[in-house]
Amino acid sequence: MVRWFWQRRPEGRTLSLRSRGDLGDATRVDFEELAPDIDTFLGQAAYLQLGFFETLTRLIRATPELAEKEALSRAAGAALTKHRALVDLIRERGGEPTEVMLPFREQLDAFRRKTIGKRPRETMLSVHVTAGMLDDFYLALASGYADTGRRVARILQADDDRQSIVEIIKATIESDEEWRSLLSLWGRRLVGDTLLVARAALRPTRLGAAEEKQVEPVFTDLMAGHARRLDAMGLAA
Repeated sequence: MVRWFWQRRPEGRTLSLRSRGDLGDATRVDFEELAPDIDTFLGQAAYLQLGFFETLTRLIRATPELAEKEALSRAAGAALTKHRALVDLIRERGGEPTEVMLPFREQLDAFRRKTIGKRPRETMLSVHVTAGMLDDFYLALASGYADTGRRVARILQADDDRQSIVEIIKATIESDEEWRSLLSLWGRRLVGDTLLVARAALRPTRLGAAEEKQVEPVFTDLMAGHARRLDAMGLAA
């Protein structure tokens, strides 16, 4: 059976993602040289948050229950707040946000289309899973950008207001085992596309064996975080 690099157990020192409260430089030594230039980093991060906001607002229109609309609106507001903070940071550095984000629009829109489910519950899970994994990934990159990286980390570490979405999914699967199976499968299907987005953010177009060793522990930690999110909802990773 083929095992992708993010499924293999890394040898030697483990390069861990930072916890939500840790803004240190644990990843800088091994990961900084593979990180994208700062405009790519900021442009992708900002456009991803805008995409999460757009997906959530579409879900609000598609959801009839008022309590669920309210839960989705809080998560959408949190994503928009992060997007605006990243846009403000781009402007402070002298960039034009639209120009900085535009090169990534096509790729990230395609990713978002792939991760929209046939049913609202699947799309709710998509946002929670993909936003969680990619926020973790951009936090891992952030230590390579000095003060700008620290500011991005603080933005991404702000409350995402998705706990109500988690509760909606938990209630759904607790009431229906068929939903549990379907959403567990959907959660697993999201992983590949999400990791491809993260991989595409790195500087080299191709990774050699040594470079794969550098990034392998980071992707392993992304998978561990993904498994924890699914487990917290009662879904199999």
